[in-house]
Amino acid sequence: MAVTLAEVAAHAGVSPATVSRVLNGGYPVAGGTRTRVEQAVEELGYIANGPARALAAATSDLIGVLVHDVADTFFGILAGSLQRALDPAGRAEPRRLAVVCNTEGASAAEIAYLTLLEGQRAGGVVLTGGAVEDPDHTAALAARVSRIAAAGTPVVLCGRPPLPVDAGLPLATVVFDDRGGAFRLAEHLLALGHRRIAYVAGPPGLSTSRERLAGHRDALARHDPTLPDTCARITLHAGFERSAGYDAAQELLRRAEPFTAVAAANDAVATGVVAALREAGLRIPEDVSVAGFDDLPFCVDTAPALTTVRVPLREAGALAANLVTGRRSPPPGGITTLPTELMVRGSTAPPPEGSRP
Repeated sequence: MAVTLAEVAAHAGVSPATVSRVLNGGYPVAGGTRTRVEQAVEELGYIANGPARALAAATSDLIGVLVHDVADTFFGILAGSLQRALDPAGRAEPRRLAVVCNTEGASAAEIAYLTLLEGQRAGGVVLTGGAVEDPDHTAALAARVSRIAAAGTPVVLCGRPPLPVDAGLPLATVVFDDRGGAFRLAEHLLALGHRRIAYVAGPPGLSTSRERLAGHRDALARHDPTLPDTCARITLHAGFERSAGYDAAQELLRRAEPFTAVAAANDAVATGVVAALREAGLRIPEDVSVAGFDDLPFCVDTAPALTTVRVPLREAGALAANLVTGRRSPPPGGITTLPTELMVRGSTAPPPEGSRP
């Protein structure tokens, strides 16, 4: 039979209320008493009844984390950082269980997981990654998030734009300066002398794709108002995976439109671009410069190391954890913008002499 809270209390020589305080956290309990209770829990193998506690408290210690693809390094770093930050360094507050929900970027999956988390009385919800920019989905998502937040469950949007919800709800938004990062990356390529800059954007209809492409085009237009139109013929949308970058580079080569640099939607796409260009006999960066976005760990190990834009994923995960647990309050307006940083490495260089304007 399952060990009861009363049995733990008897074993530790304390009251059941004291055991409850230790397990739930947030209450002052003497260090020696806390240690005895924790030892009793360990020795007896006591497991708290999560659903019962959730019913009693109208909430739980479960934090739902929605990601597009947990196998994607971008989301793995973000979710890992968030999960580490949820587990407090001390024992003055309760531990929380992070449940990662893999949506594969599907609108229906986002709504379905939010419904399940609402039914489980989740103690918090974090939605990560770019948002699908479909009016019907945005409306459905805003309605669902509003209902969850109105019930007292904190919700954090991390790496996506804010939702149109009523003010005063426990909803915080953490956004990356994707547009500014893409602008600075394009400026770097322009400063090197590149004018025929191909761009492999992310999937259409996704907020991240839109922001990064907009920043890229902003920089081109600022340098020369004709450049966005000139480079439009060497701009195409693709997925966020390496194979998509490989296929996109092959398509660029088939178009026979000259280019001296390729800016990719993310680092995985950039590695695919590099593979296809090398397969075609082109050197990086002597013949074509290549740049990515995100600054994932493998960027420094590619040959040459990849010029990219650093997105502060670990910082964002920790911040989302602090916001969803209430350790940190959102700023006025509820939106925190985290800066991105240009990381210049060996994969970019001036264009070949014969191709310069």
